[in-house]
Amino acid sequence: MAGLAPEGSQFDARQYDAKMNDLLSADGQDFFTSYDEVYDTFDSMGLQENLLRGIYAYGFEKPSAIQQRGIVPFCKGLDVIQQAQSGTGKTATFCSGVLQQLDYGLVECQALVLAPTRELAQQIEKVMRALGDYLGVRVHACVGGTSVREDQRILSSGVHVVVGTPGRVFDMLRRQSLRPDYIKMFVLDEADEMLSRGFKDQIYDIFQLLPAKVQVGVFSATMPPEALEITRKFMNKPVRILVKRDELTLEGIRQFYVNVEKEEWKLETLCDLYETLAITQSVIFVNTRRKVDWLTDKMRARDHTVSATHGDMDQNTRDIIMREFRSGSSRVLITTDLLARGIDVQQVSLVINYDLPTQPENYLHRIGRSGRFGRKGAAINFVTLDDERMLADIQKFYNVVIEELPSNIADLL
Repeated sequence: MAGLAPEGSQFDARQYDAKMNDLLSADGQDFFTSYDEVYDTFDSMGLQENLLRGIYAYGFEKPSAIQQRGIVPFCKGLDVIQQAQSGTGKTATFCSGVLQQLDYGLVECQALVLAPTRELAQQIEKVMRALGDYLGVRVHACVGGTSVREDQRILSSGVHVVVGTPGRVFDMLRRQSLRPDYIKMFVLDEADEMLSRGFKDQIYDIFQLLPAKVQVGVFSATMPPEALEITRKFMNKPVRILVKRDELTLEGIRQFYVNVEKEEWKLETLCDLYETLAITQSVIFVNTRRKVDWLTDKMRARDHTVSATHGDMDQNTRDIIMREFRSGSSRVLITTDLLARGIDVQQVSLVINYDLPTQPENYLHRIGRSGRFGRKGAAINFVTLDDERMLADIQKFYNVVIEELPSNIADLL
């Protein structure tokens, strides 16, 4: 991200976009064409009847902004780069594009979708299966941490679509359990996340094994230079579909830190703050799913009411918890970064980083908000001795000063 760091506490979207455009014009030739046709309804997109049935049965009524622009060019077989924030309906966009183009009479893998995390791969598999319910689509998620033999068994029995994480997918290709001969669509979801997790070489290795004429779709919330490099190498005259991000900003958010010194002292500190948390709506971020469960148990053991959500929970449970939180019937939510981009709760006025994010960019996703409503808010960062470097990086990255937490925190909310 170096060189694209936001300047000033306000994330300057115009400056960011100007820098992106410089990066994008290869030798003065614009590398992308933009695609501006907008389809206001699913019915107008020319989709198969049984795909439409699946889309409506899944509960979609009207396409989101990215779906209005993104489904049709993908269905036409064009290479696409689609940039929109998480939670805007990107998954259903490429799932619809894939399902529209499959030959259901041929039980061979025709589409390969890569995602950065197991949860996301499994989530995509669910959406693909649900939307393709009336088409009889066969989908399999190939992810680490599951039985290799089981993967091989399912693949040899025949599937139309494989969704997976790069490591396991490459392994299956290498063992020739996943045969690439019929793959005609290749999708990278959350490409920015994938590259920041160091999957670049594996993505290249996988791409080398695919047929030459494969259609490529890249879906991403941001487009760091590495993502563009991939698009240059793999894509043929791609169309770029950009759905403007809500201007995330740190303006109007007071930011504080608490010196906790040791990890063990964080829990006491949080409990001291609990009364303050519960008068407003608060989100507490930790860095792992296990820690979400651990912290939730600890808080409940002390009779503090908290909700929790993370990627291991099934979508239904997560939806119910988010509904309760949005309605205000639960007031304190413990979660991981995986869901930071999806939480848009107007009333949240306090974010606690129980763990500092591992990437400075995620700080914006956790505490940043659309500043349109002039809401005030505060963020409190728990800082151990090991975290001081990251705190300094965050302050430098966003050009903000994070002050020590004063004792009258309740008055600030």
